[in-house]
Amino acid sequence: MAVPTGILSIRHGLTDRLPPKPGVATLRLRMQQVTVRVPASTSNLGPGFDCLGVALRIYNSVTVTRCRSREQPHPQIVSQAAGRFFKQARRRAFPFSFSIVEKIPRSRGLGSSATIRLGILYALNQLSGDPLDRLTIFQLCADLEGHPDNAAPAAFGGFTVVASSVRCVDSQKLVTGRVRVTGGLLGQRGVPMFQRFEVSPRLYFVLLVPDLEIRTSIARKLLPSKISHAAAVANCANACAIAAAFASKDYQKLRGAFADYLHQPFRGKLISFLPGVIAGAEKAGALGAFLSGSGSTICAITLQQPDRVAAAMERAARLSLSRTIVTRADNQGARIIRSPIRDH
Repeated sequence: MAVPTGILSIRHGLTDRLPPKPGVATLRLRMQQVTVRVPASTSNLGPGFDCLGVALRIYNSVTVTRCRSREQPHPQIVSQAAGRFFKQARRRAFPFSFSIVEKIPRSRGLGSSATIRLGILYALNQLSGDPLDRLTIFQLCADLEGHPDNAAPAAFGGFTVVASSVRCVDSQKLVTGRVRVTGGLLGQRGVPMFQRFEVSPRLYFVLLVPDLEIRTSIARKLLPSKISHAAAVANCANACAIAAAFASKDYQKLRGAFADYLHQPFRGKLISFLPGVIAGAEKAGALGAFLSGSGSTICAITLQQPDRVAAAMERAARLSLSRTIVTRADNQGARIIRSPIRDH
């Protein structure tokens, strides 16, 4: 029997337990099932390669159920996440089954793999009594992904800027997992440093999703080992401009800042319609557009007339099989949406 949803309180993406009802403390409870909802994310935002990301209001829901025995092997993406969790938490592994309600298109540059990994990690953590804080779970997911730009917005919501692993300058209360993540955080030793900012609902994200899957591993092989000094400077300037616009919520300053010279020109070999769709979106009034992650989704950002921008992107793509999605940013990140079943 499901426990009423009021047993958990989600605030700023952090889970705090409410006081138990009278008599509950005297009962021996064991969680049996947890469902975690994790948002999609658009990453890179053009010049912010492996650094910038925004959580979107499109979700995968991962349900994990404790079992007496495992009937069949899990897919690698699930077994790897589970193995890392039990090792990090120093808890004895237990058998479980899982199911996923998928709303995020796979292999389209919208962070689908990060949502599955985070969903498994958060659910196992909850079923194990919360031995790990959210920052550690984020680190595990970033390590499994190989890059943190999807893991950060999916875990914490909003717009995130992520640096590489650093030594901690100030580990103020991070190990407790009770630090608020609005504004920014410095990483623990070995944890990618990131900052997070709320995104206004005034901002629309318009997605052109082609019927074309692109594996991140394949898209990365197209990238050159070196770029020119001028290209590096231009990318740094544009990425900084994007971060400043999101931090200040002066979104008009995003216009013209999405130009990239680091990865999009090379990944364009897989997506020949990319330049035309970006130009079409901007002509229709978008602040700018870019390849979402490694693609094939193209994301435009606009403050007005998102449907007009979506129609312009479809016309420019000239694809027989594609769809558009108009959405906004998610500022909550991964959270439990279904209270666990408990055995007395």
